[in-house]
Amino acid sequence: MSMMAVAEQTEAETVTERKPSGKALWLLAPGVLWMVLFLVLPMLMMVYVSFWTQTTFKIEPTLTLKSWVTFFTSDTYLGALWTTVRIWLIVLVATVLVGYPAALYVGLFVKNKALQTVLLVLCVIPFWTSFLIRVLAWRPMLGKEGAINMILMNLGITDAPIEVLLFSELSVIIGMTQIYCVFMVGPIAFMLGRIDHSVIEAAQDLGAGFWRIFRTIILPLSMPGVVVGAIFVSVMVLGEFATSAALSGRKVNLLGNIIVTQVGSLKWAFAAVAGVVLTVLMGAVIAALLRVVDLRKEL
Repeated sequence: MSMMAVAEQTEAETVTERKPSGKALWLLAPGVLWMVLFLVLPMLMMVYVSFWTQTTFKIEPTLTLKSWVTFFTSDTYLGALWTTVRIWLIVLVATVLVGYPAALYVGLFVKNKALQTVLLVLCVIPFWTSFLIRVLAWRPMLGKEGAINMILMNLGITDAPIEVLLFSELSVIIGMTQIYCVFMVGPIAFMLGRIDHSVIEAAQDLGAGFWRIFRTIILPLSMPGVVVGAIFVSVMVLGEFATSAALSGRKVNLLGNIIVTQVGSLKWAFAAVAGVVLTVLMGAVIAALLRVVDLRKEL
C-alpha cells in the first residue's frame, strides 16, 4: 500500500509540474493574440465573405451559396484546382529527387563542418536576389534561342529548338523546382548531419552494403527532414501564382492566379471561395505529411 501511495503521489506531482502556471500563460498571451488577430480572424472573414452575394459590378453581404456552386460547377475553376494539385505533386517529387542527393552529400559525406556551411550557403545564394528576377532569369535560358536550346543544337542532340521548354507547364515545373529545391536540401541535410557515424560504421563492419545501409538506416533517420522539406515546398507551391504567370505566358492557371484575377476584378466572393479551397487543400496536405513522421518526437 505504501508503494502505491508513493506512486500516486509521484504521479500527482508530475501532473502538477506539467500544468502551466499563470506566468507561463501570460508569456503565451502575445503569441496567441497575434495568431488570433492575424490568422484566425482573417481566415474566418474569408469564409464569411465567400458566402456573400457576388454580382457583375458589386458585392453584397447577403449570404448565399451561389459563389460556391459556381466554383464547383465551373470547368475553369476545377481545371485550375486540378492543375495546382498536379504541378504540386510533380514539383514535390522533383525537389526530393534533386535535393536529396545534394543533401546526402553535404550532410553525410562532407565531414568538415565549415565546408558544410559553405556548401549550404552556396545553395541559398540565389535567394540574395529578387524572387521576380530569379523567375524571369529562366526566360533567356528556356526560350527558342535560349542557352539550353543553343547547347542542345550545338551538341547535335536536337536539330531544331524545343519550343515546349518555355511558356508551358514544363517551364513552370522547371522554375519552381529550381526555386524551391533549397527548402528540401536544408532540412534533409540537417537530419543527415545528426546521424551517428558509428552506426553506419557498425553496419559496414557487419557486411552491409551501401544500399542496404541507405534503406535501413539513412533513409528512415532522414525522413523527418524530408517531411519538413515537403511541408515547406508544398505550402509555397500550392500558393504560387507569380512563377506560373511569368513562365507560362498565363497559359497555366493555378488557384493562386484565379485568386489574383478575381481580386483584381473586385470579385471578392469568388476569390474568397478559391482562398478557402486552397487553405483546406494546404491543411489536408500538411496533415497527411505530419502523419508520416511524428516531428515532435523526432526533432
